[in-house]
Amino acid sequence: MSENSPEKASEQLPFGKAVRFWLKLGCISFGGPAGQVALMHRELVDRRRWISESRFLHALNYCLLLPGPEAQQLATYIGWLFHGIPGGIVAGGLFILPSLLLLTLLSGLYVAFGEQPLIAAALNGAKLAVVAIVVSALVKLARRSLRQWLSWSLAIVSFLSLSWLELPFPAVILLAGFVGFLAQRFGHPLQTARAPHPQHSPEPGSDTSSRYLHDDETAIPEHAQHSARRTIGLVVVGLLLWGIPLAGLLLWQGSSGTFTQMAIFFSGAALVTFGGAYAVLPYVAERAVDRAGWLSSEQMIDGLALGETTPGPLIMIVAFVGYLGGAQTTDYGVWGGMLGAAVAAWYTFLPSFFLIFLGAPLIEKSRGVAQLGSVLAGISAAVVGVIAQLALRFVLTTFWPTNESVSGAVWFRSADWFGIAFTFIAILLVLRYQANLIALIAAAIVFGLIRAIGGGP
Repeated sequence: MSENSPEKASEQLPFGKAVRFWLKLGCISFGGPAGQVALMHRELVDRRRWISESRFLHALNYCLLLPGPEAQQLATYIGWLFHGIPGGIVAGGLFILPSLLLLTLLSGLYVAFGEQPLIAAALNGAKLAVVAIVVSALVKLARRSLRQWLSWSLAIVSFLSLSWLELPFPAVILLAGFVGFLAQRFGHPLQTARAPHPQHSPEPGSDTSSRYLHDDETAIPEHAQHSARRTIGLVVVGLLLWGIPLAGLLLWQGSSGTFTQMAIFFSGAALVTFGGAYAVLPYVAERAVDRAGWLSSEQMIDGLALGETTPGPLIMIVAFVGYLGGAQTTDYGVWGGMLGAAVAAWYTFLPSFFLIFLGAPLIEKSRGVAQLGSVLAGISAAVVGVIAQLALRFVLTTFWPTNESVSGAVWFRSADWFGIAFTFIAILLVLRYQANLIALIAAAIVFGLIRAIGGGP
């Protein structure tokens, strides 16, 4: 057996040891996708030396091209690379399970106690931090993604398309990707976003002299080889895992039932979540708030605040949406909320696993998807406009909660200027000093409580 054989890599990383690591990662993966990727890089590349820098970034680049949460998909990819599909399921599943359980619990407490005066005051304060976080994310993404006049045009057009023309979110994303394809086709490709790839900086005490378990010369494991038979089997299993629960919901509730509608909606949303959770939240809010009435705009912002304080991918806010929809629009109370959270999470994350299991063998073999760069850049530019539309919605809901349609002096007087000042300072802290987001939310909660106790708005 050669030193660089895949069998040696797997033998040196027992499955049980990998399970313990992925569970720990799922419990401490705060900080959004950039922070989560940096954490995985530090643990997997620098400290444990399970995978080399280039193989790590190669996997990350593929995940950035996919719809869905890239950090969770990266964990799934690396788990699959070492231990096949069982390893991928464990790695990706444990990355989201703590977040799902915690957010479901918080959703139940929110429904039960969210209207208590002090709880409501704390959540009103947290909303200010949420607005600051969304605006900061918008600025950071714009800096990375808008590098040409065409990119700026796509961002502006996507914002106008969603805000005034009310085009469907999937259509905006698909059109932006098509523009990126045409730009590539006619010799003027869009420049891809300057993704915040982690840099190799070993921690003190790391053993940088030892070999990686899976380095640049390690052969592709047998389970990672592309196989037509294996691909067909995965497609069949994926369709069954998607279709059997949906068929059960159809038989139970019919096509118009709340849980059936959730399954159908989140199945589609999972396939257009390019650009992270902030990009798809306007789409989720438009359907869940404006059409289905599963929750209100204020509750949507509260859910985002709760999502920012829990580990795992931010898109797990869909569990909050599902919980409130199940608890508030059905007769099943807490059980309806728990089922709604489970349905939303199942149909949101199921595609992520199968996109990895189906595509990763080809990526390992080809080692390159550069031709898709311009398409991704077009989508990234449009996502800037999408997040701008989300920021506008949150600003209006937070600072003009009962006077969104008024204008002039009345609009000026009705604004929450103390809240606006706090949010402006928070944005500066995030952009200039990289303030910790959980600490920022905690400070906003304290601010909300002080205002309430002092008799402020």
